[in-house]
Amino acid sequence: MDHPTHYRCKVNAAFGLDRKGKPVLGRYEKNSHHIVPASSCMIEDGRANEIAGAIFSLLPSFRIRVYDEDSGYGLLRHVQIRRSYATGQYMVTLVCTDPVFPSRQNFIKALRSRFPEIATIILNINDRHTSMVLGGRNIILYGKGYIEDVLCGCTFRISPGSFYQVNPPQTQRLYETALRYAALTGKETVLDAYCGTGTIGLIAAGKAKQVIGVELNADAVRDAVWNARCNKVKNIRFVNQDATGYMEELAAQRQSAGRLPAGAFTDDRESGKSIYPDVLILDPPRSGTTPEFIETAARMAPERIIYISCGPDTLARDLELFRDKGYRTKEAQGFDLFPYTEHVETVCLLSKLSGAKNHISVKVDMDEMDVTAAESKATYDEIREWVQENYGMHVTNLNIAQVKRKHGIIERENYNKPKSLDSKQPGCPEEKVKAIEAALRFFQMIYEVQESYSVRENIHKNNKECDHPTSAT
Repeated sequence: MDHPTHYRCKVNAAFGLDRKGKPVLGRYEKNSHHIVPASSCMIEDGRANEIAGAIFSLLPSFRIRVYDEDSGYGLLRHVQIRRSYATGQYMVTLVCTDPVFPSRQNFIKALRSRFPEIATIILNINDRHTSMVLGGRNIILYGKGYIEDVLCGCTFRISPGSFYQVNPPQTQRLYETALRYAALTGKETVLDAYCGTGTIGLIAAGKAKQVIGVELNADAVRDAVWNARCNKVKNIRFVNQDATGYMEELAAQRQSAGRLPAGAFTDDRESGKSIYPDVLILDPPRSGTTPEFIETAARMAPERIIYISCGPDTLARDLELFRDKGYRTKEAQGFDLFPYTEHVETVCLLSKLSGAKNHISVKVDMDEMDVTAAESKATYDEIREWVQENYGMHVTNLNIAQVKRKHGIIERENYNKPKSLDSKQPGCPEEKVKAIEAALRFFQMIYEVQESYSVRENIHKNNKECDHPTSAT
């Protein structure tokens, strides 16, 4: 990306006590609950860092105690700050252990006087001893309780718990590639699994016949429904359910006359039976999807599957399972959504093999085949035909194999071998050697005339003498 710093539009800062009992603001050390004091980060939105620092500076004057994880005492645990890339709005979520926030109106006034771009402030209650940042209850202190962003021409509502990519410019490039892979013509039914707030599903709806999004997070589904209404998209529905469970239920109901799962599209031509998707889009968490999801997806047999992944290891695992079910990876492209980190986002296009039941998966090891790059350039038939056409002579496979062996082109283990160790094979006439060498040069299997047999034999003899020198006289 053009400017790979300060790209994260979501910032989570932690409050706590250092070893001397003094309040600190910072970020968690990797794989720990130890807070590293830090007022800013080069990959996080700069203005968001300033807001977090201002909140920290206001704490003493309002007598707000930070949370001590060891004792369980204190009020303020975290602050989450999210920015709308398109509008410049900021959402501040104060994560506290108690819904009673001292002098909340004065606190809000003091904060917004310094940062008028803050569009909403939410008090999130998390009184559990947990590593999760957000709790389950939100209290709106100021504004609407959400902000809006624009991506690929659609407007999206972002709440404290909503999943939304942290790098919108790169996300737009990612989604544009995903839709290009989907190759929608306006006739397809699209299933968007792990749909979050419906971002890619709503963008795809403009080019598809109908879209159904499945998401387990209830807050995200509420935002997705609002997003559809805000964008006046009527050919999309959302289901609050686990993606794997929904897929299994849809597949089971397809095979019976039972009640369809919630939100399932129906085909008038089939008296209410559910439609299997033509295109399946999945954007699972870093842990990837499940074998049950892949099994059910294969039973539905969509023509194309678009897999968006933020975990290369689980992506490789899942693509292998899809391959076993008759899908091959046709294209893939990585996107640097997280510059200066080890993470990468990848979008893959999987296509269904025609008549997949007539195919088998074969893993080929080129080392075991013992085929060199040179050998693979021309077949024996092609070499014979070239020699016949250009030199007017017939050569055998044995002749070709002998010349190839002369030039170091390895033969297959069981090809043109003598039947026994005592067997003798006739040598290749010199004129045929020259003709075959010309063919090998034509097919770029050798690039210059090598030494003749006699020269090579002399070199071999000299090497042997060097290995066993006689005594000096």
